[in-house]
Amino acid sequence: MPDKSAVPWRYSSDGISIALRVTPRGGRDDIDGIETLANGRAVVKVRVRAIAEGGEANKAVTELLARALRVPKASVKILSGATSRLKQVAVDGDPKSLGELLRALTTQKTEQKD
Repeated sequence: MPDKSAVPWRYSSDGISIALRVTPRGGRDDIDGIETLANGRAVVKVRVRAIAEGGEANKAVTELLARALRVPKASVKILSGATSRLKQVAVDGDPKSLGELLRALTTQKTEQKD
């Protein structure tokens, strides 16, 4: 069970930076809540239908986050981990409202699993 106090995102003046664990070919495009990795790092679990080839999964992740956080697709950028399941993503916008929306999306999913 994830530590409720650990949040996998950081606030900045331009928006937020989110740590993700992505599951390509996950059957659906969805945010599955927060997970704590073996090293203690908290990540947002994301699954996408797209395959991890030719950037398809990365494109699906940015589109999913843009839709979920109600920002333009151009506001979501992969900072690191383009070829890894673990990614760091930046979302431009109002940090406070993005954080609240992300907290609501992940808390709802995490509690459904408990």
